[in-house]
This record gives sequence, structure tokens and C-alpha cells, in this order.
Amino acid sequence: MSFAVLVGASLTGFGNLHWLNLVYGAVTAFTLTGAAMAVNDYYDFDIDKINEPKRPLPSGAVSMREALVLTGVLTAIGLVFAFVISLYCLLFAFAAWVIMVAYTTVGKRSGFAGNLLVSACVAAPFLYGSLVAVNTIRFNILLFASMAFLSNTGREIAKGIVDVQGDSAHNIRTLAVSFGDRKAAFAAAACFVFAVCLSPLPVIFNLVSIWFVPFVLVTDVGLVWCSVSLIRNSSRDNARQIKKIVLFLFVFGLLSFIFGTFR
Repeated sequence: MSFAVLVGASLTGFGNLHWLNLVYGAVTAFTLTGAAMAVNDYYDFDIDKINEPKRPLPSGAVSMREALVLTGVLTAIGLVFAFVISLYCLLFAFAAWVIMVAYTTVGKRSGFAGNLLVSACVAAPFLYGSLVAVNTIRFNILLFASMAFLSNTGREIAKGIVDVQGDSAHNIRTLAVSFGDRKAAFAAAACFVFAVCLSPLPVIFNLVSIWFVPFVLVTDVGLVWCSVSLIRNSSRDNARQIKKIVLFLFVFGLLSFIFGTFR
């Protein structure tokens, strides 16, 4: 997430950016994401005992109280660093934190709506990087954030296939729980394909250089392959593998926009 803030800032050309603000922005993303992860594990304790028993809380490596203390400390640090940059950054960071907490406490049990909240959090650091650098959100960054949003939504739906047993037991209405693995696989694939369809736009609008193309091709081919694989085999094991591959493909997506700034 910190890297995503740096990417968002780099896509603006940095402008008259004070480099210390860039560090503050990265710290904000790191700490608020850490806070979200900690409070998420706190609320998911019973579910993770079924789905992921080796995680820190269900395994007993970290106590419930320690998770809440860590959440509070990281939240405070993140918001303070955001405020040091600007009031706009503080408001944006606070809004992102609210979305994170809303997902953990309410949104997750709503299924698909929860997937969208998670994807909003994934897209947020790119937009935040633009705010840090130029105090506004540029079109090219909004476009990339949309691609990240769609790709991650597909990944979240695939993750629902992996977690269907625990989610079903705790009445979390993911697409996989509500409509079955097969239909959830098609929904995830649709999100991946829509993300791929957006990828030519930066070239069409002359927002990037030719160096954008080879990296985005890796991402596009990978997402199409993941779509086909998931539709052909919507099993829990394959969905788990797909969500890992998509995370790897995110890196190439980031690199495509970074190298695309080189003229």
C-alpha cells in the first residue's frame, strides 16, 4: 500500500512535491492498512479458526487485546502523519479508515458489497498519492485506480470461493455462498476482463509511454488466464491459487504505470 502511494505520486510527475511528504504519505498507508488488518483479524477470530487456523489470533500467537491495542496505535500514527501533509490528506485518510472499519464490522457479512469496500481501500492509496503530490486527483491515476478496483474485486470474489465453508457457517453472504462456486467464478472472471478492457485507455489518451505496454501485457495475459482457469475449475484449491497469482500480477500493473512515465 505504501508502494501504491509512491506510484500515485509518481504518476503526477511529483510537481513541487516536498519529498518528506512522500515519506509521510507512505507511512500513512502502511499504518492504516496495518490497523485494518489487525482489527479485521480481531473480528474474524471465529471464522479464522475454521478457514485459517494458523493465523496469529486463532493460533494464540497474539492475544485479542494486543490486536486491539495495535489497531489503535497504528490508526493514531497514520492519521497524524496525514494531518502533517495537509487537511485534504487527513480527510481522505480518515475516510479510507472509515471504509476499512465499515468493511470489518458490517460490510463483510453483506458479501459482494463488502468486496467492493475492500477494493475501494485497495484503490485509495493511488488516489492518496496524487493528493500528497499535487493536492488533487489526476485523470491517469483515477484510471489506474479503477483498474486496481476491478482486479481486486475479482480477487475478493475468488477469495470467497476459498473461504466458503467458514463464511457459510457464519452467515457471510459472499457470492460463492449465495450462488455457488461456479457463478462466483464467472463474476470474478468478469471483473478481471473489465480491468483488462480498461488497460488500452492510457495509451489511447497518450497518458503513458511505450514502456507501459510490455508490463501491462503481462498483467492482461495473466488476468485473462486466471479468468479462464477459474471458470474451468472453480474449486477451492484453484481459487486459492488464482488469488495468489492476481496479487503477483498487481505488481506488474504497478510497474506498467511507473515505466509508462518514462518518455
